[in-house]
Amino acid sequence: MRRSVIRSVVGLLCAASLGAAGFVWLKDHPEHDPWAPLVLTDPTGWATSMKVRALRADRAECRAFLDRSLIVAEALPPAGEGQCLRDDRQVLASAAQADVALTPRGVQATCAVDAGLALWLRHGVQPAAQRILGSQVARIEHLGTNSCRRIGGGSAGNWSEHATGNAIDIAAFVLEDGRRIGVLQDWGDKGDKAAFLRAARDAACDSFSTVLSPDYNAAHADHLHLDQARRTGGWAACR
Repeated sequence: MRRSVIRSVVGLLCAASLGAAGFVWLKDHPEHDPWAPLVLTDPTGWATSMKVRALRADRAECRAFLDRSLIVAEALPPAGEGQCLRDDRQVLASAAQADVALTPRGVQATCAVDAGLALWLRHGVQPAAQRILGSQVARIEHLGTNSCRRIGGGSAGNWSEHATGNAIDIAAFVLEDGRRIGVLQDWGDKGDKAAFLRAARDAACDSFSTVLSPDYNAAHADHLHLDQARRTGGWAACR
């Protein structure tokens, strides 16, 4: 009986030690801690995708993420109506893109799109540009965020995420050294430009709910479609 009690006590002490060690490790590695708030400067880890999904569902948490990451975005009053009501509307600040300019300027989108762009640029686009092309991205050319239409532009079917400004179409990247990498012109290239575009597409799948590229269909031959659609189960589409 005494030995049994001693074994139990030793077991509890070991479990407590392991728990304490795990707590300290998670504190030093917030990217793996599901309870630690998401911060832009944290590396990606086991819990990152879960935290990114939470930003899509919780506008307050999304804005808190921008604040924690020192990202400034100007909130705007709601616009539109019905299926095209944009009640989460803000101007994407350059800081939200890690000092990467967006052309045209003044683009409006949801907080979740802003957060996705910030994460994508820091952890995906800029590392890929430096690794593959030897230069950072200075400017991104886009085709817009909001358009009151259904998917495919028809009169029937599901509404596009563009209807509420919850999407952005990326057409090209301009590097600090002046080179321009365009989706339409360079996707079919066999060299570094195409490799970079595919790396950027793949990395976007970690920060956005939907990523559609020229590999998906002809309608996306000239851009990468990135959106933050909320889906039951949190599944993502990356094509």
